[in-house]
Amino acid sequence: MATKEMKVFTKEEVAKHNKEGDLWIIIDSKVYDLTRFVALHPGGSAVLLHDPEIPGQDATESFYALHRHEILLRPQYARLQIGSIEGEKAVIVGREVGELSGVPYAEPTWLSKGYYSPYYKESHKNLQRAMRKLVDEVIYPDAQAREEDGKRPSQSVIEEMTKLNVHAMRMGPGKHLKGLTLMGGIVKPEEFDYFHELVITQEMCRIGARGYGDGLQAGAIIGLPPVLNFASPALRDKVVPEVLSGKKFLSLAISEAWAGSDVMGIKTDAVKSEDGKWWIVNGTKKWITNGTFSDYFTVGCRTESGLTVLLIERGEGVETKQIKTSYSTTAGTAYITFDNVKVPVENTLGPEGGGVFVILSNFNHERWVMCCGSARSQRAIVEECLKWTNQRKAFGKPLHSQAVIRSKLAGMIARTESVQNWLENLTYQMCNMSYKEQSSKLAGQIGLLKMYATQCAQETAKDAVQIFGGRGITRTGMGRFIEHYHRTVTFDSLLGGAEDVLGDLGVRQAIRQMPKNARL
Repeated sequence: MATKEMKVFTKEEVAKHNKEGDLWIIIDSKVYDLTRFVALHPGGSAVLLHDPEIPGQDATESFYALHRHEILLRPQYARLQIGSIEGEKAVIVGREVGELSGVPYAEPTWLSKGYYSPYYKESHKNLQRAMRKLVDEVIYPDAQAREEDGKRPSQSVIEEMTKLNVHAMRMGPGKHLKGLTLMGGIVKPEEFDYFHELVITQEMCRIGARGYGDGLQAGAIIGLPPVLNFASPALRDKVVPEVLSGKKFLSLAISEAWAGSDVMGIKTDAVKSEDGKWWIVNGTKKWITNGTFSDYFTVGCRTESGLTVLLIERGEGVETKQIKTSYSTTAGTAYITFDNVKVPVENTLGPEGGGVFVILSNFNHERWVMCCGSARSQRAIVEECLKWTNQRKAFGKPLHSQAVIRSKLAGMIARTESVQNWLENLTYQMCNMSYKEQSSKLAGQIGLLKMYATQCAQETAKDAVQIFGGRGITRTGMGRFIEHYHRTVTFDSLLGGAEDVLGDLGVRQAIRQMPKNARL
């Protein structure tokens, strides 16, 4: 197809085309012919024809007060451009694929020009660049589409991530990475650490689609580690490659209608068959992420010996039903029933009656991943608000000229930076502690960080809505990411343990470690 020829105009020439049947405007030095588009304008023709600052004028400020830059990049609108203004160049070019943002505080300090960090090596920076490119080109477009239609993440995206072994890296450092080529060789399996995983998690959170983010193998991230760490070699060698290749899906099924943070309150039971070869499982699970499309379930059950964890494969007696939550159904949130399900005894994860240890050993990593996501999601909201307050005018001045708005921005920035810095400190400890040390020393700190991070997130979501006004509660347009964030921000405050429960966990662990001679 031949490239459309673009002409050069003066502002005086454009000004002559200022009425119905002959309407041009200027947006950021580009000239658009809206003559035929007027009748199709979603906001009505009056907006374009009767505002004295629009017909034949430079409407840049008016446009960006109402629309996101991405609108101009859509083919149906891009083709309305007929030329440019003589002697002027476009200022607003948008962010290139994989490019860092230049907005203050939009990137963590270690990625910001002129700043330093003791935690990140060249391999972390190389991995970040590769992940951002993957997210921008492959994951983001699918995320926005699936968040709208509610379908599970596209298999093509799963497969692209498989080629780079992203699913495996999201499980954290470990033996499961041995022999794999990670991200085309950017990082070696033996040097992969929790900061590499943090980079991956935080880049993926930039999509601004929470339901999709959980739909993209979140179930495996929290449900596969018990298989990696506690399954028999035969079971592990069968299931792990299936899940990490994206051919099969797995979810963690612990919560029930009567047992959320109270793991010991679960009622799903497992009784051994007379020949001792099978577990017979009966019960229900609720709010199970990825459950509607999972092939395997890591399930907590009551047994004669106590709490026991089993790996159950979808089959006869297993039924899943979709639960509609505040975010899209692309997460696959499910209600699961187990009706006399026969499970091979070989599918027991860890010792019989030792399920508490299996489950609790998994919580630290799960909660840490949520902290990684919360920190990065808050930063995305800071960027949205800084952009909006810079381009939106109120009372004839930019919105950020209002002291109350600057105060809200200050709070957002301070909360985001404090969460990220505490997170990086804990991540450094994880990189230098054994798994056993992490369990004894970091469970309380991670619990407190998750509580703090999700409380900060909800405060930031509330302030962001106030900054965006009506747009902050509208699912489309300028404030769509704010609306989505405000609607879904409470997920992190509940999943993996409620805020209050985790805060109490942190304090109880601190009290247990109090020196006997401590006195005022």
